[in-house]
Amino acid sequence: MALGARRLLGLAVLAALLAVVLQLYRLRKPRLWTMEELAVHNGTDESLPILLGILGSVFDVTKGKSNYGPGGGYHHFAGRDASRAFVSGNFTGDGLTDSLQGLSSMEVNSIVDWRKFYFERYIFAGKIVGRYYDSEGNPTKYLKGIEMKAKRGAQLLEKQKSEEAKIPSCNSKWSQQEGGEVWCETGYPRLVRRPGDIALTGQVSQRCACYKEEELDKPGLVVYEGCDYLSTSCKVS
Repeated sequence: MALGARRLLGLAVLAALLAVVLQLYRLRKPRLWTMEELAVHNGTDESLPILLGILGSVFDVTKGKSNYGPGGGYHHFAGRDASRAFVSGNFTGDGLTDSLQGLSSMEVNSIVDWRKFYFERYIFAGKIVGRYYDSEGNPTKYLKGIEMKAKRGAQLLEKQKSEEAKIPSCNSKWSQQEGGEVWCETGYPRLVRRPGDIALTGQVSQRCACYKEEELDKPGLVVYEGCDYLSTSCKVS
């Protein structure tokens, strides 16, 4: 091969390599995305990185291809912003949406924690123009509201933990043969409402806590069905 031809071939190869490097740089450099652009990065085209959106932030999850690629357990998150599904567990149809309407502050806080996880583990690839970011990449009022709601959820959760730490929880065990049992090393088991759950989850739940005898006349304490008033252990169904 003539010298000139070898040089031309070398330049062609170099140009091709530079084009590939430039394409990879463009794909990995944080940028603004539309939902349509994000959709093609769902792992079906092996020449493209796999991208995932959460709260409008985009992450390159290609290194987790076995999980986010076709056939993977988290493939439903690839190529879209399905923020709601991170807490709803609904991975079909309307469940794969970025809308958080109707979610509790605790659920919203959980999604914000998931976003933190992706910032720590994967490459940040940009922002989606839409619900969470405007055409300039600035946070929308919706995103600011979501982050404030998440902050309130985190504060309420810490307050609830602090309050519950003052009254120890019951010990508990369960087996298929014997069923369930709760008991207290000190005090007597009582069911008590967790008022913070109304704000956190939108639902009322109860927990088993151990109260001293002089505290048993407090309002809202419920004796387990079939359990003696001063029994330190109770069978539960």
